[in-house]
Amino acid sequence: MRPLAGRHIVLGLSGGVACFKAAELTRELVKAGATVQVVMTEAACQFITPVTMQALSNRAVYTSQWDAREANHMPHINLTRGADAIVIAPASADFIAKLAQGRADELLSLLCLARPLTAGRPVPLLVAPAMNREMWAHPATQRNVAQIRADGATVLGPAAGDQACGEVGDGRMLEAEELRDELIAHLRPKLLAGRSVLVTAGPTFEAIDPVRGITNLSSGKMGFAIARAAAEAGARVTLVAGPVHLSTPRGVQRIDVKSAEQMLAAVLPQAPRHEIFVATAAVADWRPAAAAGQKIKKDGSGRVPVLEFVENPDILATVARLPAGERPYCVGFAAESHDIVRHAREKLARKGVPLIVANDGPATFGRDENTLVLVDAAGETALPRGDKLALAHALVAEIARRHRKAP
Repeated sequence: MRPLAGRHIVLGLSGGVACFKAAELTRELVKAGATVQVVMTEAACQFITPVTMQALSNRAVYTSQWDAREANHMPHINLTRGADAIVIAPASADFIAKLAQGRADELLSLLCLARPLTAGRPVPLLVAPAMNREMWAHPATQRNVAQIRADGATVLGPAAGDQACGEVGDGRMLEAEELRDELIAHLRPKLLAGRSVLVTAGPTFEAIDPVRGITNLSSGKMGFAIARAAAEAGARVTLVAGPVHLSTPRGVQRIDVKSAEQMLAAVLPQAPRHEIFVATAAVADWRPAAAAGQKIKKDGSGRVPVLEFVENPDILATVARLPAGERPYCVGFAAESHDIVRHAREKLARKGVPLIVANDGPATFGRDENTLVLVDAAGETALPRGDKLALAHALVAEIARRHRKAP
């Protein structure tokens, strides 16, 4: 997956020990398909060399506004024309002050000031602060950060944690992978801007006794990918997750549950507050009628305890039956082992929803790739096999299109 293929990024480094993370960020951006033009301040060159950044970006690094390699001697103009974004990482307190005040005394601040803003293709500016916790908390820095936000910059972070000075607190630059993902999200089309999306993900666990239960092999990866893709598309996203060990996508509100009944209890109050509901979770169909209070022990007799089961609530159908003013646009998932399309079409009719997304459960549970078939009243549409995040983006685009047309 190369989500930044065809994108040209200007990566600016100001002075700070976090410059070592900029090296890794360059690698991540290049791996994601971007071309990366590095521009460094004089202070940045004290922490990492232009030679290193040139080797990682495979492009000559610019450090001076007087660089004679540009035919017109205007690197501060030329470097931003055709750029898809400027990312300043690390952004020191001094450099943020320059941006806030419109100062332009070296190449990097010059090109930020000269970047296109009002033309047909404005160049966004993303700033990743990195500094000591006291510097970050200082009223002057906070005023400057508020000013650059007001001027249109996007501020990424900072994070909290151990700092190079030995102190602990806010001011750490985000990690390279986090900055890569923030940039990818920023450049995604905002197909769901202003919308709200509720997603369920993962398996449920139905207790038999305090140590055993019924569950399934769902990893939650598809649902988490959909939550991330929806957030990247500009939506406000709430994710109700069964028992999985996955990181919460940035910007997503997460509610953890275990059983089907807990998932229903979490979903029902949320559903009327959201415009779109994507039921990705592999909810157990049945649960024990009563869970034993203590571990059920075998006694050596060969007799197997008889368990009585009851049917779990149908979360998707319950949401789909909410009154018109409270009912979100519902999308269901069908993880089948055979006759995938036929079973998905039966589920479409039984649950009364406009769209079912079908897939082969045994072939996809726990894996990073999937194949999806969209089943609706008009027919079936197959999405080609791909990694789950790429499929999530394609599905979110399809949901956004259908939601716009829904009555």
